[in-house]
Order: sequence, then structure tokens, then C-alpha cells
Amino acid sequence: MTGHILTIAQQKGGSGKTTLAINLAIEGLYRGKKVAVVDTDPQGSLGRWFMTRLRSMDAPDIELSTASAWGVAYEVGKLADSHDLVIVDTPPKADSDLRPALRASDLVVVPVAASHVDLWATEGVLDLARRESRPAMVVMNRIRTNTRLGSEISDKAAELDAIRASATLANRVAFAEAPGLGKGVRELPRAKPATVEIEALFDEIMAVFA
Repeated sequence: MTGHILTIAQQKGGSGKTTLAINLAIEGLYRGKKVAVVDTDPQGSLGRWFMTRLRSMDAPDIELSTASAWGVAYEVGKLADSHDLVIVDTPPKADSDLRPALRASDLVVVPVAASHVDLWATEGVLDLARRESRPAMVVMNRIRTNTRLGSEISDKAAELDAIRASATLANRVAFAEAPGLGKGVRELPRAKPATVEIEALFDEIMAVFA
């Protein structure tokens, strides 16, 4: 087995990287895939989510690993040998420390919230991905639907030199609530709209790997 490696990266903090990593991991699990997540962010939010999840079950259904910037390639290489999907959560930076994670990836997913600052921050990550010859997908995240700003940022994102995901993630309470419970939105009652959005994005990512 050689699994696919997906890295979530964005220079700006607060873009929703960890939330996206969590929900893609849970979606992969529900699709019957063997999933591992790797937390390279010193803040450790993905690891805290995993430990919260673990307290509610007898055995983990997802494997967690942590790695430094320079140890990530070795770690994800090991995990890809025994998992269908390896998802890497990275710290908010776009410099040489991020490059090993990008280099090890099959796809770099870059969440962009509906602000010009987030959009500007995206360019640095996309430039690093290009230098490493890795495909990148821009995902509109925390979008407020039917707003002029949201439409404007979405149009500008389409001009970036990257795959533009058709699926978008709205600014929903379910996305904020699920991590604190050790869950993904798919596992919450009454979170169907958020689940549908994650399902659509997961399908697009899998199509890139196909």
C-alpha cells in the first residue's frame, strides 16, 4: 500500500487549516479508508482534537503522529506505507520550514477565508508549492454566502495559479463545534449542510489523486 499524502497549508493563522484536516480525515474514515493525521504545528490543535476523540472510544480509529518540520517527510513516508490517506496539518508560515511537508505531498490544499488578507497570504504558499513541483488546490473557507466580499474574494481566488475547488465551506457553527467534541461535522446531528460541503470537497480531492 502507498497512500496519498495531503498537506493543509496557509501562511495566515486562523484560516481553518486544522478544522479542514479534521473533517477530511473523518470523511476519509467514513469512505472506508485507513487514515492517519500528522500534526507539525507546535500549537498542537490537531493532537488535542485526537486526544479528545480518543477519550470517547476504546481504540483509535485514526492514527496520529507528530513531527518537526524536518522530520515530516520521514514520518509521512512511513504512514503512507500502511494507510490510504495521510493528512498533514502545518503551522501558519510560508518559508523553508514548510517546504519539507510540501515536498512530501501529493497535493497541497490551501484554505482561503473571505478576506483580502487571507488571499494575499495564499500567494506565498502557492509559490513554495510551485518550487517543489507540487499541485495545489485553493479552497474557499468560512464563506458568508450571498455577500459582495465573498463573491469578490472567490473571483480573485479563481485567478490564482492553482486548482480552484468548486466546493466551498460556509461559515457554519458545526465546523466550530465539532473539533471540541473530538468529532467531524459528519458525526454531528443536524449538520447536514456542512457534511454535504465536506463530501463535495473530498470528492474533488480524490479526483485529483485518480
